[in-house]
Amino acid sequence: MVLDEKTIWLGIGFLGQGLFSARFIVQWISSERQKKSIIPVAFWYFSIAGGATLLAYAIHIKDPVIILGQATGLFVYLRNLYFVVYERRNLKAG
Repeated sequence: MVLDEKTIWLGIGFLGQGLFSARFIVQWISSERQKKSIIPVAFWYFSIAGGATLLAYAIHIKDPVIILGQATGLFVYLRNLYFVVYERRNLKAG
């Protein structure tokens, strides 16, 4: 069975949405375990992976609304992950 380009890109879009949605499951499970609201590092990794995949899909389908939303979101997710890494590095050093 040979997949056409449209089907492949649709799969990429669904993959991105799945990764993006998985971040909420990760956050929910972490919060339930600790009995308080927690944002685990995996949340930011899933956000980046899902956002980047959805951005690629949006660029492919030439949807400026999704492109702007995902590009903006990626900046925020990367910045938050930077803060997590920076904080951990400082805790180890000090």
